Amino acid sequence: MNGRLSPAGLSLPRLGLGGSAFGNLYRATSDEDCAAAVDAAWDAGVRYFDTAPHYGLGLSERRVGALLADRPRSEWILSTKVGRLLEPTPEHADRLDDDFAVAATHRRVWDFSRDGILRSLEASLKRLALDRIDVVYLHDPDDHWEQASTEAVDALVELRDQGVVRAIGAGMNQSAMLAEFVRRCDIDVVMLAGRYTLLDRSAEADLLPLAQERGVAVVAAGVYNSGLLSRAHVDAASRFDYRTTPDHLVRRAMRLAEICRTHGVTLPDAAVQFPLRHPAVASVVIGARDRPQVEQGIERASAPIPEALWDEIDAWREAADVT
Repeated sequence: MNGRLSPAGLSLPRLGLGGSAFGNLYRATSDEDCAAAVDAAWDAGVRYFDTAPHYGLGLSERRVGALLADRPRSEWILSTKVGRLLEPTPEHADRLDDDFAVAATHRRVWDFSRDGILRSLEASLKRLALDRIDVVYLHDPDDHWEQASTEAVDALVELRDQGVVRAIGAGMNQSAMLAEFVRRCDIDVVMLAGRYTLLDRSAEADLLPLAQERGVAVVAAGVYNSGLLSRAHVDAASRFDYRTTPDHLVRRAMRLAEICRTHGVTLPDAAVQFPLRHPAVASVVIGARDRPQVEQGIERASAPIPEALWDEIDAWREAADVT
């Protein structure tokens, strides 16, 4: 299932590779593992790659750009994000960044002004060693609606008209504001993290029907809800949305895993494939750190899943009044 995103005819593949681990999310990832991950994805036919300046203070962008440099440019799609400028802090070079295992040589500064968007994209193009980018998302503009929905979107429209980018949108961990972007702005695509999963279908109430109506493609990310849905047997210590998982969600995840097992399916198989069942969802992006994780993700995306599994999950949700 592919979604047409722009007058230029850009369409997203069904599966994409997310680059947060290439920025050393939580722990270091070697250059060799990053290269093996991209090789594995490419060999399996994956042609969509996502990154952001936020990931490792630009490290992910530099790595992704270098690893794609020798591959035919017309054969792959790249997305990155704007809204956080990286300002040098050499005085903190002896410290580590908060979430990424990199030296804190820069700090992130929110900026959704026209100048901020142009500067952010120019810096990304340099790190990626590219002259154009396929998809650009406003990155987590939760607290910046007024400026992001006007000045920032206008700047992206200008860049799209110039051919510097081919498709524009926003990426967030909530569906309500993304729905407002779809309703009010001239965008092509949104990236939705964690709000259309086996455990959290809140985007069904606002974003997904509107995106389908307006012809805006949805890219689903965070399909494991930060880890709770990533194992066949649920680990109660796993995180949900980067936090300790409440007991009631652990119980729901365990019930979902049980239903999956009765149909010969693993919970992560279902978690990867579930979002793609909605006609508004064009692609699922899965993060990976090395070749085994990429290969595992690809296997999950292609595992046979009987329709009866989805029917039973829907029946359970209705009987349990799960929202």
